Amino acid sequence: MFDSVGLTATETQRYSRHLVLPEVGPEGQRKLKRSSVLVVGLGGLGVPAAVYLASAGVGQVGIADSDIVEMSNLQRQFIFLKEDLGRRKVDTAEEKLRMINPEIRVIPHPVRLDSSNAMEVIREYDVVIDATDNLPSRYLINDACVLQGKPDVFASVLGFDGQASVFSTPEGPCYRCLYPESPVPDSVKSCEEAGVLNVIPGIMGSIQANQAIGILLGKGRPLIGRLLVFNGLDNSFNEIKLRKNSSCAVCGPNPTITQLIDYEQFCGLNGTDTPAESNITAGQLKATIDSGKRLVLLDVREPYEYSLCHLESSTLIPVEELPTRLGELNRDSEIVVYCHVGIRSTGAVRLLKQAGFANVRNLQGGIDEWARQIDNNMPRY
Repeated sequence: MFDSVGLTATETQRYSRHLVLPEVGPEGQRKLKRSSVLVVGLGGLGVPAAVYLASAGVGQVGIADSDIVEMSNLQRQFIFLKEDLGRRKVDTAEEKLRMINPEIRVIPHPVRLDSSNAMEVIREYDVVIDATDNLPSRYLINDACVLQGKPDVFASVLGFDGQASVFSTPEGPCYRCLYPESPVPDSVKSCEEAGVLNVIPGIMGSIQANQAIGILLGKGRPLIGRLLVFNGLDNSFNEIKLRKNSSCAVCGPNPTITQLIDYEQFCGLNGTDTPAESNITAGQLKATIDSGKRLVLLDVREPYEYSLCHLESSTLIPVEELPTRLGELNRDSEIVVYCHVGIRSTGAVRLLKQAGFANVRNLQGGIDEWARQIDNNMPRY
């Protein structure tokens, strides 16, 4: 717990709009100052959440992320600037958050949380904000929070939609109550694959910060047992009631998960990569094309992606249409499948092999890797 020595004159001025709120007041502000929140993931959700927690005066804000700042982050992660490209996110965010509020303590954790470190990192905080964008991390954070009795403030975004809830509290369900089993690999698209309107994570990350502050103050009615669903196209909020699962493997009365597990394996990701012999690098593909060898270049992205950039003479069959359009491909051809970053193409290669296509390979890193390594004039998205 972060020690409080009361509010300074500067803090009294800074938080004056809080102090006149009956639900906050001086005692509530001191409570925030004594509190700590961990933000896991400094992406579109984590950035606004961290900014609002810091500016609200939460005494200790932890930020956990192992990534560096990339150009594609700037569309929605507004704390980062072009000058920050290539820097570690936690380093840049720590500097910016200290500039926003030098009265608080910012603790950087330049790691990707996993089963070896999550319990230790989370242990130091009162509330955890799950601002990640992948299934293994969501199950990991949920389980670690349940095992340590920490509220898990969850949100997710995709396209124009967002969801938020509060898991891992004694009176409400956890993430596993909602999703006891992980979805089938390749069935859940990421923002990198499906896209996201930049303001949607800003809205949902702000809701996460609001939830955390309410929990710390002990005020209001948090989203416990409630899934808030936001539609950014029609600007509507809907709510789905959630129930605690009496047979939940982690928060039920007879749990079978009493310590952290291998979450990549649980989510079925350990076996989703194509075998080494089924992969081809951008450099190897370039050499093969330059040698004059005849290849079928199969693009499994969407038509709008194809219009942005594509490999010359490639055939476009979106991955969702592939099962019904196998007849358009020659089973004797040497086929190289590619997508944006190599995720959809991995599933497409498996599908083709199961359908009897023997000579199929996956372009590692997708067309993004081709643009990075081979064709610097190709647009990257």
